[in-house]
Amino acid sequence: MRKWIVMGCAVALTAGVDRVGKLWVVSNLEPYQSIQPIPVLAPLFQLTRSSNTGAAFGILPMAGNLFLLLAFVIIAAMLWYFRSVPARALFLPVCIGLVIGGAVGNVIDRLTWGHVVDFIHYQIPNLVSNVSNLADHAIVLGALLMAGESIWRERRKDSTDRTQSVTESEGVESF
Repeated sequence: MRKWIVMGCAVALTAGVDRVGKLWVVSNLEPYQSIQPIPVLAPLFQLTRSSNTGAAFGILPMAGNLFLLLAFVIIAAMLWYFRSVPARALFLPVCIGLVIGGAVGNVIDRLTWGHVVDFIHYQIPNLVSNVSNLADHAIVLGALLMAGESIWRERRKDSTDRTQSVTESEGVESF
């Protein structure tokens, strides 16, 4: 039960913070209007209101309905996977909560406005410019943390297996 509460709190917090940020942007910025909340970081970082019908970070803009369906599939898959997470786990429920919360945040946008509201604008002049949102960042962060945790768990298991193998082989006496 504890893991479900932790994951539920992560989902609610992620989706809630994402929603508050997007509502602020929609209420305070015109489409494509930019502001520099931290002037010293301009033009590397600014807030720019834009809409996105595609995937995270503006990928495949014409596939909005596909990504709405995909979001539901990802949420269902994460919940299915979550059942196998150990009851005492804390880190993995937070990671999964970030992914689900981000997906929920973007689903709410698609159902409310027909597109996702993006506003976090990073750019390196003459190289790259990207506008995304908190939900996108939560999904990517959650997925990266899950991958890192999986790699760490596998290495720890391999290390434990090698230690046991060495211990067992040292216990066998040769004649």
